[in-house]
Amino acid sequence: MDLFSEQDDTLRAIPIEDGELYFMRRLPLPLAPVEVLARLLAETDWRAEAITLWGKQMMQPRLTAWHGEARYTYSGMTLEPLPFTPLQLAIKDAVERASGRRFNSVLLNHYRDERDSMGFHSDDEKELGPNPAIASVSFGEARTFILKHKRQPKTVKIDLGDGSLLLMAGALQHNWRHGINKEKVARGPRVNLTFRLIDLP
Repeated sequence: MDLFSEQDDTLRAIPIEDGELYFMRRLPLPLAPVEVLARLLAETDWRAEAITLWGKQMMQPRLTAWHGEARYTYSGMTLEPLPFTPLQLAIKDAVERASGRRFNSVLLNHYRDERDSMGFHSDDEKELGPNPAIASVSFGEARTFILKHKRQPKTVKIDLGDGSLLLMAGALQHNWRHGINKEKVARGPRVNLTFRLIDLP
């Protein structure tokens, strides 16, 4: 989906049923996206994690890191947070200014090449609240973000380019699943940060 001009730095609504979806082609930051990517790759303590799906343990097809103020549990795995880095705080501040939302944690995903992927899922864990806002910022190689409706034969595809911001909100997680497929053509590295607001005890 190619909705906006190359220089568009306004968060705009993407029409979608049963939820809210917003997109900004370039999140305003003091650093160029290529510099942000290089620092995220170098400064992050990346980990290969095993998750439980359908009662079986398997390695995630990407590297991850969890930072912020709260622990997070999904797919049978509990993540203890590392502190925000200065770069992560700068990105979080820009996301909060662009979206008007507040976030206290971030999941980082490192897609090393075209073989790394994200299985289809909904971010509907109870600690995210009933209608969570999830802000997704991407740096590096563009990948296609796919949403599939849970009850209807509807699919939405969005190319998440270097420096872009995607915001999922409202009832979207109740009605849609999302993911990123493996690809057959060569792809360079990509880092995606998904900012969340975790309910603290």
